[in-house]
Amino acid sequence: MELYKVLNNLKSEEELKIFFEDICTPQEIANMNQRIACARMLQNGETYTSIIEKTGISSATLSRISKCMQHSNGGFSTLIKRYDEQKDK
Repeated sequence: MELYKVLNNLKSEEELKIFFEDICTPQEIANMNQRIACARMLQNGETYTSIIEKTGISSATLSRISKCMQHSNGGFSTLIKRYDEQKDK
């Protein structure tokens, strides 16, 4: 798909930020950030109850994130791992 090719060609965090601000509403961006934060909490072993209390995410959305992490291609896990590796440099 063209979207993936476009994203792959962006050269900096600033370019990604500008692109997402153009194609998403502020709420959509906030929701994606929240999902990444929740995925990290799940990866760290936090309970659904704790994550919902901390983030206000719906149980349905949290369940979807959990299912993605357990049964998908590993998108959340790869993203978190690479971010952590880059952050540690």
